[in-house]
Amino acid sequence: MIQLSIYTTLGCHLCAQLEALVVTLANQEVSLHHIEISDDDTLAERYGVRIPVLMDANGEELDRGFDLDKLSAWLQARGWLDEAALAALTTPPENAPPIGAHQRNGRRYLG
Repeated sequence: MIQLSIYTTLGCHLCAQLEALVVTLANQEVSLHHIEISDDDTLAERYGVRIPVLMDANGEELDRGFDLDKLSAWLQARGWLDEAALAALTTPPENAPPIGAHQRNGRRYLG
């Protein structure tokens, strides 16, 4: 089981996003220890503009881990990345419509 701490605060939607990504991308069960920074002035000073911050058992931190590339690299460096889960998140379905600007019959479309 992967033991991680997450520095967070009440109502942090980015923290919730990070938690979901960690659980999805990890190749084993994850235990997240939530550390509320608003209860401690020192923690608020240190992490206030950096949350969400993940910390592994060795004390190594990942700032703003909701960025998929940063999180997947961090997990992979520790041997915790589920490559199939990452591929499922980053590979569009075969019949998915184009993303962004595209042309069809000589006309340009967005979305």
